Amino acid sequence: MDVAVRAWLLAQLGPTTDTSDLDARYARLTSARAVANEVLAERRAKLLAEPLQMTVNGVATFDQSNNLTGLERQIASMEDAIAPDDPTGRDTLVIAPLQSAHRRYYHWRR
Repeated sequence: MDVAVRAWLLAQLGPTTDTSDLDARYARLTSARAVANEVLAERRAKLLAEPLQMTVNGVATFDQSNNLTGLERQIASMEDAIAPDDPTGRDTLVIAPLQSAHRRYYHWRR
């Protein structure tokens, strides 16, 4: 992973994200966008595994629903984000079937 990809991932996921974990994920997934999506999905799953709201009457209220909403928005916004390792239009490979010149000539004469 190069410096630009690491910086982008830290900007998306927060500066306290474990960079050795990001390196391992990037080596496995080979895409900054895939790494960010996986980390965000795990964070969302962790929130959903615990109660989102808990109230101890007269003492405290604990509410994680806004955090869940924020994570879901961030996951949705990843579709529009441009990662530094995303392919550009000029890097697109186009594969087209080829026909032999003899075959084209034969069909033309019919």
